[in-house]
Amino acid sequence: MGVLMLEPVFKEAIWGGKLLQNFGYEEAGDKAGECWGISAHSSGDCTIKNGEYKGKTLSWCYQNHRELFGNMKEEVFPLLVKIIGAEDDLSIQVHPDDQYAAVNENGALGKTECWYILDCKEDATIVIGHHAKDKQELEEMIREKRWKELIREIPIQKGDFFQINPGCLHAIKGGTLLIETQQSSDVTYRVYDYDRMQNGKPRELHIQQSIDCITAPHQDYQEERVIRHKQGLTVERLVKCPFYTLEKWEMDGTYHFQMERPFVNVTVIEGQGNVGDIPLKKGDHFIIPSTEKECDFQGEMTLMVSYCCLLYTSDAADD
Repeated sequence: MGVLMLEPVFKEAIWGGKLLQNFGYEEAGDKAGECWGISAHSSGDCTIKNGEYKGKTLSWCYQNHRELFGNMKEEVFPLLVKIIGAEDDLSIQVHPDDQYAAVNENGALGKTECWYILDCKEDATIVIGHHAKDKQELEEMIREKRWKELIREIPIQKGDFFQINPGCLHAIKGGTLLIETQQSSDVTYRVYDYDRMQNGKPRELHIQQSIDCITAPHQDYQEERVIRHKQGLTVERLVKCPFYTLEKWEMDGTYHFQMERPFVNVTVIEGQGNVGDIPLKKGDHFIIPSTEKECDFQGEMTLMVSYCCLLYTSDAADD
């Protein structure tokens, strides 16, 4: 039946702007902040653009045709892929793990995520972590609003990668375009939002939940990138965690793909080409279902590829 091409969902944000339009999404508004490119979440459910299930949502396909996803037993489609264009700074925030979210957020999933920097302004930074030496000092700094002492900013450049585990204090800063791969969750706790107003009111903060969830002291996540060369393709594994594996594929020519996963998420971040007879361009999102046992890629493209390892244990980078 071929791959499932997806219609993205765009979301406006107080910190949004024209970065998504500049990336190639002409349909994104002037205040768009997020493109939910591969999502079956109720807050942004993508629609299938082609084939037998054209017009159906991804969540419908997952609930009614689980064979497309290797007959996975998870109740909801487990991953979510976004492109985020931050014209202004996002709030300083943290995400809960599965256990905390299940108890405190009506059974929702926690949120493990990762960022690959697609582009950023000169001298750009992001917030990753904090300077509190323990949980007591963390709570004191938050309640006393000692933000300059607490918050840890680091410089970034195009091509940087960051894994954001639950408990990691973080924020995207203005002038940054990135692709985010995450668990299918929309649970975010705001610690600090620069005292910004929205519709005449400060945005809601989640101080106690944040204190509960932030890991102290902060620990940087480190994992060595793994690179494999194949005919027509270079695969760089950026992270392998319990919820997803993320790879960057640099394609030059023709590559014959053979399915070994319940499904594979793909986003084109540069270049153009084809998958089978379907043309691809920058900004396209699609899923290779488990029923598509093999397919051919052609072109000069950079792809961000993610999958979960809940059923299969071999690693695509080692094929």
